[in-house]
Amino acid sequence: MISSTAAPIAIPLRDVIPWAIFAGLLCLIAIYFVGAEEGATSIIQGMYVHEWVHDGRHLLGFPCH
Repeated sequence: MISSTAAPIAIPLRDVIPWAIFAGLLCLIAIYFVGAEEGATSIIQGMYVHEWVHDGRHLLGFPCH
């Protein structure tokens, strides 16, 4: 009986870096909206974003009251 093993595929770093940067930027934007989009640092008028991320803000430990 012949045994075959699967060889791992090498993914070049130059293919991974753009996706890692994109994911990092998305995470930073999400952290901004959950943690800092309120009051003096708000870039969107009104309380719509605050109310939309309110529960997530408390879940992650950000104060808002």
